Amino acid sequence: MERTMLSVINQTYSNIEYIVVDGASTDGTLEVIRKYESKVAKLVSEKDKGIYDAMNKGLAMATGDYVLFMNSGDEIYAPDTVARVFAADDDADIYYGETEMIDDAGNSLGRRRHKAPRQFTWRGFKFGMSISHQAIYVRRSLAQPYNLQYQLSADIDWVITAAKKARKIVNVNQYVGKYLVGGMSKKKHRQSLLERFDIMKRHYGLVPTLFNHGIIAFNLGWYWLLHRRTND
Repeated sequence: MERTMLSVINQTYSNIEYIVVDGASTDGTLEVIRKYESKVAKLVSEKDKGIYDAMNKGLAMATGDYVLFMNSGDEIYAPDTVARVFAADDDADIYYGETEMIDDAGNSLGRRRHKAPRQFTWRGFKFGMSISHQAIYVRRSLAQPYNLQYQLSADIDWVITAAKKARKIVNVNQYVGKYLVGGMSKKKHRQSLLERFDIMKRHYGLVPTLFNHGIIAFNLGWYWLLHRRTND
């Protein structure tokens, strides 16, 4: 959590409203948050109904022009990242970039398997989440609450819904976030896959989603085979 907070409060871009939502944790997280509380605009520590309920609380309190969500353990890529994102182009509805994976110690594990697309539209997630949640800045006026029907994959639905309404989407062509691997969607992989299928079926239709999942399965198999050969 401390790495996450430092990556936000050390940004060279000064106009940041930092909102922290904690689920009444008892593991020492709140003590870390209190350490930097003077840098936090708003803090809530109370029981929630899961990660997306917590994000909805943060979204409801936000007053800025754009929102970016960071989970505990994730990081904004570098101290000048936010400044560089907004310097990339004017008045976009969505800004996005590339993501680096990290382990619990903060060590780099390289770029995530899905490379961010050169150009992105709402149809861009039909083969999987090609932009990580930690690497997408969304205009707040386009950001609706997360659908709590989905416990593990509501971020996919949230991004697609925002992208449908966006008129200008900008790829900043740089790394913007660090993603801590091994989240809940990895631990409950089957539930995550079922949720993703339902989300894509709603947005893209049943038949296209079945076809696209065949392509996803092929790509995953090829990726696994290629990396097994590399490691042998």
